[in-house]
Amino acid sequence: MRSFYHYMMRFRGNKQLNDEKKLADWMFEDHSFPKQATTYDEVSRYLEWNAPFPDALKAFDRLWDDYIIDEE
Repeated sequence: MRSFYHYMMRFRGNKQLNDEKKLADWMFEDHSFPKQATTYDEVSRYLEWNAPFPDALKAFDRLWDDYIIDEE
């Protein structure tokens, strides 16, 4: 299973600035982000302490569901 970080990198090239792109760009720039994480708890805990924008956790929850479906 690839990491959530790796899954999110697909959104970095978006031309439209949406929550997916903002979160992916922030994850790329944040050198402390748990880039190898594959569990919800690990990524969620990190985002709870380091949320880069107000709707980041909502975006993460939505994207996590897509990640799990994509990785099955």
